[in-house]
Amino acid sequence: MSKILDGLELASYIKERQLKQVRSLRQSWKIIPRLAIIRMGDDAVTDKYTQLKSIYGEDIMVDVDIYNPIPTELLGQIKSLNDEDSVHGIIIQLPLADKTLTEDAINSVLASKDVDGLGDNSLFTPATAMAIDWLLAGYNINLVDKKIAIVGKGRLVGAPLAKLWKSSGFDVTICDTKTADLALALKPMNIIVSATGIPGLIKSSMIRADAAVVDAGTASEQGMIVGDLADDVRERPDLSITPIIGGVGPLTVTALFDNVISAARKVADQKGQSDI
Repeated sequence: MSKILDGLELASYIKERQLKQVRSLRQSWKIIPRLAIIRMGDDAVTDKYTQLKSIYGEDIMVDVDIYNPIPTELLGQIKSLNDEDSVHGIIIQLPLADKTLTEDAINSVLASKDVDGLGDNSLFTPATAMAIDWLLAGYNINLVDKKIAIVGKGRLVGAPLAKLWKSSGFDVTICDTKTADLALALKPMNIIVSATGIPGLIKSSMIRADAAVVDAGTASEQGMIVGDLADDVRERPDLSITPIIGGVGPLTVTALFDNVISAARKVADQKGQSDI
């Protein structure tokens, strides 16, 4: 049977620590951590992840507000939240209905409030990259001297994860739609992270024995959220692999709120508190 990389289990441990931190901020320093989520349009995947973040925030006593501005009011909404001292974190829930606004929206968020870590000058590690890093570390999967492939170089997962791991000196190969032979590129890899949103893209024949495989892809099929791995991958008993549900997603939310708490703690530090 394959080894399951259970992000939900790891997230539960971190969540306990976060609740203690937030309780201390609220009770001792009267600081109420607050996250603003800006979304646009009607999308099943967006709905799901926005809901998960709202529930998680409630569980650890972080206030979460959701905004759905029309395109002409998007940048004004971001500026208003930038100027609001009670807001510690702002995220742009991607994809936006109007994708041409993505770059301006993300880079309009103050660096000190960009808790998703997607802006050019953000002070935070991107949440999904941090989550994948935590997940592999939590299951003692060492990246040193391993061949690593990241499939997809999108703004949410592939690009920030590649940057994070390359800056640590790891051997990272990035594959995308321009990769001539994906199977040939992936076969030597010890670790594969796929984040393309193309259901069933990664097949068992592409993966070497005893590899670690992280499915960070999300797409909607008939109302269901599905990943990048084909069914035959999950039948392999020799792999370390994320589950269909509860892999990267829960830890991504956890990592996001770690950044929100860090942003709120900076406010406490400015008031003279340095040990929360």
